[in-house]
Amino acid sequence: MFMAEELTELEARIFEWIRQSDFETVAWSTPKAAKSFKVKEDVVYEAVAALTRKVPDRIQVFYKDGSLHIAAE
Repeated sequence: MFMAEELTELEARIFEWIRQSDFETVAWSTPKAAKSFKVKEDVVYEAVAALTRKVPDRIQVFYKDGSLHIAAE
């Protein structure tokens, strides 16, 4: 399913959560993601950064209207 480097379990879970969510129109919240996955915010940031490297054609991170938005397919 994923290319090149394999995703960690957490990366795969976060990717799927992003894919099924509407963070394209609703602002992303790292604190909420950290709470949902029961990890520290830094771990979420590292996972999202890893996703942009490991599956760059399947994830988009952008800044709009003062908020971070993330889309995945």
